[in-house]
Amino acid sequence: MNLEGIDRTNAICGAFFILAGLIFGYQSLEVDLGTWLRIGPGGLPLVLSGLLVLMGAIILFQATRIAGEPVGRIAWRGVLFILVAPLVFGFTVRGLGFVGAVFVAALIASFASYRMSWWMAILLSAALALFSMAVFSYGLGLPFERFGPWLR
Repeated sequence: MNLEGIDRTNAICGAFFILAGLIFGYQSLEVDLGTWLRIGPGGLPLVLSGLLVLMGAIILFQATRIAGEPVGRIAWRGVLFILVAPLVFGFTVRGLGFVGAVFVAALIASFASYRMSWWMAILLSAALALFSMAVFSYGLGLPFERFGPWLR
């Protein structure tokens, strides 16, 4: 183990995964776990929590073996656009419907990158909205409004 050249970013990430896995695993113990053949509502969260702890341990171990690069500037533009997009989806899904809300949210998220052009963002958003409609509405048959009252 190389404790002087520890990769701080991965060490923090691994520790966070371990902590989150332990918290969620502890919470799932209060719900019926069921058996292996008939898993209860607490069984899957417990298994996923265990996998999260295992993944965190692997990341933490790797952080002590490989020296990391220093963390650069935070890309505030990307953070802002990626955080705003799901909020806009949630606020507009009733008025625009599923397809319109996916289109607008994808359009906003597209501009997290400096290299995205308007035409490519519109094309990407339209493709994602059509794909989502095909999968969730027609493929899975989920009962939601495709186009809301604002688009009628």
